[in-house]
Amino acid sequence: MIGIVMFFVALFALLLGFPVAFTFGGIALIFGVWAEGIEMFAFMPYRIQSIMENTVLMAVPLFVFMGLVLQKTRLAEQLLESMGRLFGGVRGGIAISTVLVGALLAASTGVVGASVVAMGLISLPVMLKYNYDKGLACGTICASGTLGQIIPPSIVLILLGDVLGVPVGELFQAAIWPGVMLVGAYIVYILIYAKMNPEAAQCIERDESISRKEEVFKALKAVIPPLALIIVVLGSIFAGVATPTESAALGGAGAIVLSLLYRQFSLQMVYDAAKETVKVTAMVFAILLGATAFSMAFTYTGGDYLVEEWMLAIPGDKWGFLIITMIVILILGFFIDFVEICFIIVPILAPVAELMGINMVWFAILVAMNLQTSFLTPPFGFSLFYLKGVAPKGITTRDIYRGVMPFIGIQILVLASLLIFPGFYGM
Repeated sequence: MIGIVMFFVALFALLLGFPVAFTFGGIALIFGVWAEGIEMFAFMPYRIQSIMENTVLMAVPLFVFMGLVLQKTRLAEQLLESMGRLFGGVRGGIAISTVLVGALLAASTGVVGASVVAMGLISLPVMLKYNYDKGLACGTICASGTLGQIIPPSIVLILLGDVLGVPVGELFQAAIWPGVMLVGAYIVYILIYAKMNPEAAQCIERDESISRKEEVFKALKAVIPPLALIIVVLGSIFAGVATPTESAALGGAGAIVLSLLYRQFSLQMVYDAAKETVKVTAMVFAILLGATAFSMAFTYTGGDYLVEEWMLAIPGDKWGFLIITMIVILILGFFIDFVEICFIIVPILAPVAELMGINMVWFAILVAMNLQTSFLTPPFGFSLFYLKGVAPKGITTRDIYRGVMPFIGIQILVLASLLIFPGFYGM
């Protein structure tokens, strides 16, 4: 039972606000030495070396750098302006354009914070100006910003690919249809909401000085550069021309080219993006090292066998296991970050999933879709904090919480459909 006690002590420490990496590493050291002695950690340097030599994980800083460079190119601003003109004549059109831009930003940057902040600064004031319901406006922005967790290239999928031993390219291909389904479900919800509440999602009066042809041309001009980058990055993986790491490097170079096209390139911009990349990468790898020590101690104390016994005893065989797993991850997502869940919870559950003969690509996509929900769930959903930080004074935390609830429901419904009808998604 030492491993199980260690697990709950770690969760309690995280809820108290202790730093994640040091919590996992420190608790692993205390319980490991108590249970097995300091000799348990004799192989830790070799594990650290294997992490640092892992070529799959090299894609993480490269994709982060790509996203941060694109964040500074006014890409989101130009996309939102163009899409807003195209869909402005439709009831709920600004919200629909926000979802579509969120999907494009997800496929080209994958940085949730950057997407939510950009759309919060640009799209939210416009929606409020046209008397959109505050909840609908906030919920649309938060939900659209989190699409980067499931639409490739996704950092979550790279981490899950490494943890589960699944090729990242396969995960990227498998994630496309669930991502498209989620985007479609958001748009359908907005259209239904706008139909039932006409005053809460009004149309924009069209600017007659600009022809429809000019609007379409400007929209294409804004969409084509990021779309070209998406095709280069994902196309090179799907065609088998490049590995995810090589395509991430291509993406970083492509982002620099786009910054030149948008006339936003400067050495200071590259330096700032590189510095932020180092911070994010250091955070992820520090958590990974702490999680490695934790999983080593958990395994040595027999915690993995105990979890395996419990999970195999769940009624309903693999379906019982999958349902319980999804509920547990969903609940944990209310309180802890997706990185901790990837490195601590998933490695405990993965051996049981393999024993039950579950398709690991399907399992990874289910987990990724579930982890996306953690960005929206109160009280610690990151998207909620990002939006609150840039929202106008009239927007309250209650407005944001109220707005995200329907989108959380939509994500759970899409997750359920992926669980029940995997064949529909090509799994």
